[in-house]
Parts: sequence; C-alpha cells; structure tokens
Amino acid sequence: MEAKDFTQGILAMEQDLHRFAYKLTSNRDSANDLVQDSLLQALDNKEKFKHSTNLKGWMYTIMRNIFINNYRRMMRETNLIDDNYSLQQQSLVRDEDSDRFEYAYDMKQLYQVIHSIPDDMKIPFQMFVAGFKYREIAEKLDLPIGTVKSRLFFIRKRLKEELKDFS
Repeated sequence: MEAKDFTQGILAMEQDLHRFAYKLTSNRDSANDLVQDSLLQALDNKEKFKHSTNLKGWMYTIMRNIFINNYRRMMRETNLIDDNYSLQQQSLVRDEDSDRFEYAYDMKQLYQVIHSIPDDMKIPFQMFVAGFKYREIAEKLDLPIGTVKSRLFFIRKRLKEELKDFS
C-alpha cells in the first residue's frame, strides 16, 4: 500500500475513530487526544501494516492499546490507597455540601476497612489497585502467583462483606 493511499484511508475513517475514542473515554478532549495519538502511532508504524490486513481494525487495535496503556500509567501515578492517610488529612475534607460530607465519610470508612486487613494480604491488594499485574506482584513480593491470586480473592471477598452497605 502506498503512503498516499494509507494516509487517505486513515483520514477517511477519522469520524469512526472519534466515535470509538469517545466510547472509550467519555470525554471529548480526551477522545481528541486519543485519536491524535493513534494517528501518530499509525503513521510512525505504517511499514508494519500489511496490505491484506483490515485498516480499520488495525487502527482500532492501536487506539485501544494506547487507551489501556494510558489508563494503567494513570493508575500507577495516582495511588488510590495511601498508607499515609492520616487524621490530619481526613480533617482537611470539609462538608461544603451533603454530597461532599458523604464522600468524606465513605472514604474514611473505606480506609478503615482496608487498614484493618493484615499486611500480608493488604500489600498485594494495594499493588493490584495501583495497576500491577499478578505476575509483577508475585515477582516483587517473591510469592507464587497462585498465592497472590488467592490473597486478592480473599481480600475482595472480605471487602465485599464488610462494605456491603457502602454506597
């Protein structure tokens, strides 16, 4: 496929790419960024595209992979469960309105439940929430992968039981 035909093919499906990106992100600006990133990556890797391959499917795969990688990166950067969550930080949350108060109360309850879990189970859970895969957790903690999976299963079960009224 010539470079001109390849570029025209990609530009012809731009509206479809925008729709797919919006389905993934639910945000217009993020969708536009995702489309741009996908187009750049496709143009950088056009020699990897085989003429007999479905161009639209190839572009969707690129977009989906970029979205997943960005999501995982974001999850690693924003650690949702912080061991240093103290009473001082809890007191910084003020009840500007009832929703804000309920959110602060819910988060306080969530942190209390998580911090009541023994460390041997809590650490793999925190790593999983931070975006690590089972294999990565097993390697870092020097545990068999089956042990990591069972600990995550039991902690999910325990959280489900203790937070059944959590809304």
